[in-house]
Amino acid sequence: MTQARAKARMERAGERGESRFAEGFALFAECLLTGVWIAVAALPLVTYPAAFAAGARHLGRRLAHERGGLREFAADFRAAARRGWLVGALGWVALAVVWVDVRAVRDGLPGGAFVGAVGVLALIGAAVAGLRAAAAWHPGASWRSLLAGAARRTVLDPAGSFLLVGGLALVVCSAWFSAPLAVAVLGAVAAAAVAVEERHRRR
Repeated sequence: MTQARAKARMERAGERGESRFAEGFALFAECLLTGVWIAVAALPLVTYPAAFAAGARHLGRRLAHERGGLREFAADFRAAARRGWLVGALGWVALAVVWVDVRAVRDGLPGGAFVGAVGVLALIGAAVAGLRAAAAWHPGASWRSLLAGAARRTVLDPAGSFLLVGGLALVVCSAWFSAPLAVAVLGAVAAAAVAVEERHRRR
C-alpha cells in the first residue's frame, strides 16, 4: 500500500516533469507558507488548535497531490474552530497553572521543584497530544475523542512524540532568535505532526 502510493506520487511527478528535488523544494515552500497561515489564524490566541488542524489538512492534501489553497484552509479553520477554541482556552489555563508551579520553584517553596518538574512535563505531553489531535482532525470530528486518542498515541508512540517535542523546541528557539523565523517553522511542525500520525497508522 505504502509502496503503491509512493510509486503513484513519483509517476505524477514524472508526468509533470518534476524531479524529486523540485517536488521536495515545493513541499518545503508550502510548509513555510502554511506556517504563515497558521500564525495568522492563531492570532486570536484561543484558535491555535484549529489553525494547526487546518494547516495539517492543507499539507495532507499537498502530500496527496490534491488541489487546495487558502480557501480550503479557511473553510477547515472555521469548522475546526467551532469547538477547537475551547481546547485552545484550556491550553492557556494549563500554561497558567504551570507558570504558577514554576514561580513556586523560584520562591523556594517546599516540594516546589518536584511539582514544577511534573507540571512542565505534563505541559509538554499535552502540547504533543494537541499536535497529534490537530493532525488527525477532519470535519465533523470530536475534539474530545481526538484528544483522547492522541493522548494514548503520545504514550504508546514515544519515537513520534519525541520528534514533535524537537519540533516544538525548534519553534521556541527560533522565536528566541527571531519571531519571523518561528512563524515559518510552524508549518514544518504541522508537517511533522502529519508525518508522525501517518507513520503511526502504517504500523
